[in-house]
Amino acid sequence: MEMESSKAGQVIRCRAAVAWEAGKPLVIEEVEVAPPQAMEVRIKILFTALCHTDVYFWEAKGQTPVFPRIFGHEAGGIVESVGDGVTDLKPGDHVLPVFTGECKECAHCKSEESNMCDLLRINTDRGVMIGDGQSRFSINGKPIYHFVGTSTFSEYTVVHVGCVAKINPAAPLDKVCVLSCGISTGLGAALNVAKPVKGSSVAVFGLGAVGLAAAEGARIAGASRIIGVDINPKRFNEAKQFGVSEFVNPKDYDKPVQEVIVEMTDGGVDRSIECTGNVDAMISAFECVHDGWGVAVLVGVAHKDAVFRTHPLNLLNERTLKGTFFGNYKPRTDLPAVVEKYMNKEIELEKFITHEVKFSEINKAFEFMLKGDSLRCIIHMDG
Repeated sequence: MEMESSKAGQVIRCRAAVAWEAGKPLVIEEVEVAPPQAMEVRIKILFTALCHTDVYFWEAKGQTPVFPRIFGHEAGGIVESVGDGVTDLKPGDHVLPVFTGECKECAHCKSEESNMCDLLRINTDRGVMIGDGQSRFSINGKPIYHFVGTSTFSEYTVVHVGCVAKINPAAPLDKVCVLSCGISTGLGAALNVAKPVKGSSVAVFGLGAVGLAAAEGARIAGASRIIGVDINPKRFNEAKQFGVSEFVNPKDYDKPVQEVIVEMTDGGVDRSIECTGNVDAMISAFECVHDGWGVAVLVGVAHKDAVFRTHPLNLLNERTLKGTFFGNYKPRTDLPAVVEKYMNKEIELEKFITHEVKFSEINKAFEFMLKGDSLRCIIHMDG
């Protein structure tokens, strides 16, 4: 549907959830959203979800605090208007904004192996648009900063065209919005990077939404034994519906968990996927794979001072250590096909969505996540 906006080229006033300072509840404010500039699009957000990354930067314990700020990066919406030079998108298109991008011009974008665009890869410190170094959000003329180029906790947002995936308009945005970050990250870590073969064994460290998406990817690939590793025993019951058949809690043992897994599996698992960001879990994930063919994939983001230590012999004995970013998916090129997997019932998204709240109650979503009660909480922007 072609939808010419009556507001194209003008400032839009709308509601946004503003984080005025670290760790304080978000406040619903009326903000002004400037029109999109060259190579930008303005999007009406219909549904957004809360991801742990939002919480992490809202708490601002381990990184540069940038406030006041509009968080949010896992979302679905409809293009309201486009800036100069935008040819791939038009008003009315259904889209997923993504925290990383694909300019289609740089060496990374031209490489079949990489999705780490030079121009648009994630930048958590930048609170402004890349084109002119300005924010598109303001209250009474004072700028409110962006977050990872998306800022979806606003009824309207402005995003660089390279960070917007155009998807099938028949796809329900309240479900596929979760594919714009966490679920694709875990799914792709399994399907694109670990690539477990049919009948193989896989260990997944960390059973939050990303880890469970990795387990789901392993299940789709035909792994016959999926071992979930988490220090929260509440996670295991939930994990069963994602193909996890065995559960290991490192707290139950007085030896390193990698030794436990090596014993359980007669030499180690064929693949492991680490989704916690804890460096000790990363080392365990690497050291629990089988020599000769084992592959460990790191997904979690470690603390900036963390150091990965292992004996070089572990590598010489033909174990492989890999890292991945956003599941190795190129946002514009690959995400539409992941949405189609959902449409064709190859992947199920409903089981990741544990809570739903109205936009006016967005702080509840933070409470659910901080308590460890939720996988994904969908926030309805019209509420």
